[in-house]
Amino acid sequence: MLAYMQRTTVKLPDELDARLRHEAARRGVTVSEVTREAIEEHLGAGRSRRKLLAAAVGASGRSDISERIEEILAAEGFASD
Repeated sequence: MLAYMQRTTVKLPDELDARLRHEAARRGVTVSEVTREAIEEHLGAGRSRRKLLAAAVGASGRSDISERIEEILAAEGFASD
């Protein structure tokens, strides 16, 4: 399914543009995709459907994550019911 998208021009400092392009290349996606995701996250649109990435799961070096999950989620802005 092809959805219509509005084209928007954004002016970025060279350093930020380089970081954006590096991230897109690292993930193997387009600059537009990374930009859309960043804007959605910033504006809160992706908040309810936040992606939980499996990359590096368990690599935090901490052994108490499961015990502190409520505290961690609250710090990230996810209130428990």
